[in-house]
Amino acid sequence: MSDFRIEKDSLGEIKVPKNALYAAQTQRAVENFPISGIPIPRAMIKALGLIKQKAAEVNLDLELLDENKSKAIRKAAGEVIEGKYDDQFPIDIFQTGSGTSSNMNANEVIANLATQYAGEKVHPNDHVNMGQSSNDVIPTAIHLSAYMETEEVLIPGLKHLLDVLEKKAAKYEKIVKTGRTHLMDAMPVRVSQEMSGWASQIRHGIDRVRASLPRVAELAQGGTAVGTGINAHPEFADRFAQKMSEFTGYPFKKSPNFFESLATQDAIVELSGQLKTIAVSMMKISNDLRWMNSGPIAGIGEISLPALQPGSSIMPGKINPVIPEAITMVCAQVLGGDVAINIGGQAGVFQLNVMLPMIAHNLLQSIECLGNGARVLADKAIEGFVLNEEKVVNLVGKNPILVTALNPIIGYDLGAQIAKTAYAEGRTLKEVALEKTDLSEEELDKILDPLKLTL
Repeated sequence: MSDFRIEKDSLGEIKVPKNALYAAQTQRAVENFPISGIPIPRAMIKALGLIKQKAAEVNLDLELLDENKSKAIRKAAGEVIEGKYDDQFPIDIFQTGSGTSSNMNANEVIANLATQYAGEKVHPNDHVNMGQSSNDVIPTAIHLSAYMETEEVLIPGLKHLLDVLEKKAAKYEKIVKTGRTHLMDAMPVRVSQEMSGWASQIRHGIDRVRASLPRVAELAQGGTAVGTGINAHPEFADRFAQKMSEFTGYPFKKSPNFFESLATQDAIVELSGQLKTIAVSMMKISNDLRWMNSGPIAGIGEISLPALQPGSSIMPGKINPVIPEAITMVCAQVLGGDVAINIGGQAGVFQLNVMLPMIAHNLLQSIECLGNGARVLADKAIEGFVLNEEKVVNLVGKNPILVTALNPIIGYDLGAQIAKTAYAEGRTLKEVALEKTDLSEEELDKILDPLKLTL
């Protein structure tokens, strides 16, 4: 028996795998784009299913689609939403820039299933794609998937990281450590203060992302081919956005300007910029952890990160900071993805952007990796690290830079002389200051108290 069946489209006949739910246009795209082997993301498949389901509801309400076909389409689309047929979406992300291939992929799969459920022919274009164009479906799918993934993956992950940071900081509220600028000893800070800086970065990241979401909530659906709404009922766009908002619980609304929504991806470029900022923040936190963990003998050694796996295939007993390293790679990927999205964003020529699948891939990958990465960083690095308290406290006491606190009393030049002498002779700052100033031991203890210097 043949492993293929013959399907037809406007270009003629083509062989399609016998058991595939898709048809000719999907098969042509599979053959045309054997490039990366990366299919469209799961979140985009879900969004396409949502679009087809809600469109079928609207078209039924508008009496453009009969009950039997609408019900069958909605059932089939629901199964796509649930992820039952992800293997039926094989088209590479590097495809036609409008994403027409992936839109038709969804139309064909849902039409095939709906035909079985309806007991009559359900057409991929005439029925599943009714009132729609790839040119408004794919931008809408990007906005839907980006909004939902941000709310359900990214923000919860960042909030978890923030919570862990704040709890860990509170644990070390009274512990003073050596501050560092230019990687050199500086004035002391409390461990909690240093970590509060990290927490503030993440808190601001959450705020930045949330500030971008209102533009992402604007949906292109109803703009059809070029923004004029051709072949869509005048009420289609408003009804669609309302149904999508009611179903998801998110404040989706019709785009105030379809010409912008079809021709540009400015809202997504904006959101990607916020992801980039979060990536920069998480890379800073991860690198601080790596430096603080360095050693254990010849490095800074202020903390000990959890020992999660052997660190070397040749050096027994070596343990590496694998979680911060993984997160820095995530952050590098997000930064690169933002560049790709920026280039993709400027590819809106006249009435259509022609890099939509690539934009979707990079954006959704960044959202997922940052959200999941935030949880991993929180649970496998920050929550479990141990502060090497004795070493931290001892180093603070030996830090000649504490002389900065004497500047208002003895002046900068004498302070510099005392610090250099203490460092060169391996003596404490207090010892040298007793010799070179008129300050008493009691006065020096009070002025040079590391904890008071952090208040």
